[in-house]
Formats: sequence, C-alpha cells, structure tokens
Amino acid sequence: MGSEGFRPSRRTLLGIFAGLCTVAAAPVYSRAPGFLRKAGDARRVRMYSQRTGESIDTVYYVNGRYIKEVMQEISYFMRDWRQNAMLNYDPHNVDILAATQKMMDTEEPYLLISGYRTPKTNKMLRGAASNSFHMKAMAADVRLRSRSVKQISGAALACNAGGVGTYNRSNFVHMDCGPVRTWRG
Repeated sequence: MGSEGFRPSRRTLLGIFAGLCTVAAAPVYSRAPGFLRKAGDARRVRMYSQRTGESIDTVYYVNGRYIKEVMQEISYFMRDWRQNAMLNYDPHNVDILAATQKMMDTEEPYLLISGYRTPKTNKMLRGAASNSFHMKAMAADVRLRSRSVKQISGAALACNAGGVGTYNRSNFVHMDCGPVRTWRG
C-alpha cells in the first residue's frame, strides 16, 4: 500500500460484507458503516505486547455473545504492566481494534503500546490526557509493522465508532470507544 490513507478495495469490502472469512470483526454501533454491522458471528483479535512478551490471538465473540473467559484474558493482556493492575476491558474497543485489523486485511498482530492505565501510570506519562479513556479500560495505542500510521488510522476512522488519535512521530494510533473524534499527537 502507498503512503496515502487506507482505502479498502471493493473485494475487501465484499469479503467483509459476505463474511467470506470465518471471522468477521465489527463494532455493533448504530453509527458503524452498514457493511460492518453484524457482518459475521465470530470476532477475532491478534496482539503482541513487547513490554510483557505476551501475545493473544483469539476469538472473543461468537453467535451474538462475548465469551466471558476470553474477555477476562483480554483484560489481563491489556493490563497496566507498570502497576500489574487490570480492569475489565471494554469489549466495544476490542470490536474497534478487531474491525480495523480486519479491514486492513492483515494477519499481523498489533503491537500493543498501551491498554489500560491506572491513574498513577497515566500521571507519569508525559502528554497523557488527565481524563484518558485508557484509565477506563476503553482505549489502546497500537502499531503494525506492515501498515503506516496513516493506513491504520484511516481504517479506524472508517469504523466511525470512537476516538482515533494519529501519532506519526511516535509511530502509533490511539483507538478508543468514546465519542467519535480525531486528533493528531
């Protein structure tokens, strides 16, 4: 893909819509694009944490239900590793991450930069918002080796389901399940 923003091909869109893959990840929001809404009955997410050395590649939603035990695993994976503290991670943000990953047509796991943050960790990070969705377990900062920040943020924006922050200098994208908004860091 070039340096311009992510633009899904017709084939990719049809594949998502038709559920040609066994996994179709999509946020179930009233404002989500029609081709994403209820696009399948299984959702999968892939991530790796350089900080902890852990990885996750799992189906977390099947037949209209989040899998409680898997969501607990995701919550643990997304924990604040500095404080070894966890909060139940919001499944809607997992949906945004999974839908964005699916739209980019990649099997590569996200590199997780930051998931849940305790208020103590949030305060120590320079430039972190004092009311960050990270402290509510509703946000993640991620990157992919195979995609640019612009491509990742373009796919996330196409979900129209939460906040998308583009951090070109630090090479990551922030995604949260708060109000729809964008910014550059």
